[in-house]
Amino acid sequence: MHRRHFLTALGAAPLGAQPKPAARPAVCIFSKHLAQLDWKQLGQRAKELGFDGVDLTVRPRGHVLPERVAEDLPKAVEAIREAGLSVPMITTDLTSIASPGARQTIDTMRRLGIPLFKPGYWRYSGDKSALQSIVEARLGFRGLVALARRAGVSLGLHNHSGAYVGAGFWEFREMLMEADPRYAGYYFDPGHATMEGGVGVWRVSLELAMPRLKMVAVKDAHWERQNSHWRPRWVPLGEGMVDWKTCFDHFARARFSGPLSLHVEYNTTNPQDAMARDAAYLRKMIAAAYGG
Repeated sequence: MHRRHFLTALGAAPLGAQPKPAARPAVCIFSKHLAQLDWKQLGQRAKELGFDGVDLTVRPRGHVLPERVAEDLPKAVEAIREAGLSVPMITTDLTSIASPGARQTIDTMRRLGIPLFKPGYWRYSGDKSALQSIVEARLGFRGLVALARRAGVSLGLHNHSGAYVGAGFWEFREMLMEADPRYAGYYFDPGHATMEGGVGVWRVSLELAMPRLKMVAVKDAHWERQNSHWRPRWVPLGEGMVDWKTCFDHFARARFSGPLSLHVEYNTTNPQDAMARDAAYLRKMIAAAYGG
């Protein structure tokens, strides 16, 4: 083949023959932190701050109320999508099929093409044993998985430090072993995992989560002594104990491309500037782990 013909053929090669860029996570803002904005303003401001999507609250005092989910969730999602952002997940307070708005919420998700939701929390309390709390959580979880399966969506269990079922992570692992991974997985929170197991258990939790990772909650913290008590202090990304490099290396190796939901739980004089800074930090970590 003459050189000219070779170059012509090369230039005419189908786009599909080119290497495809690795899928990357979507950087989302947890809408709780922009609660003062209406749906249109939420989408516009999140776009201006550098986000790809919104983790939308669908719960009491959220951007969408459970009793109005069928009417208002489509309107909220439309407004956010018109701003050029996605809504890959919603955050709910659902803990069983008996929770207000459970069926309507999951059915509406299906209609709108929202693939993921975070359930509410099951807590340990002094009026029942730890095992009783776990049994109740498992029953509620099973019902939500059944709804998710019917709708073709998936839930992600969020590990929260403190007196919450799943803080130790093993509770969630046992619950998920009985569920189809297409409809239930982890909403992994490295910050809370580090607060519960900062020496090394957080890494075990991360490795357990990876095969069924659906979403990631992003926040950073370190321990601080206050009035003779030790408490987590939430701080800007990169200023706490979370080993973000190890986390993102795991995400990249697994080709994780789900939502990263940024939570700005720390005190700051300008929350929206803090959101933009943390979003930029996330993009830097993604570029380092995923390439370019």
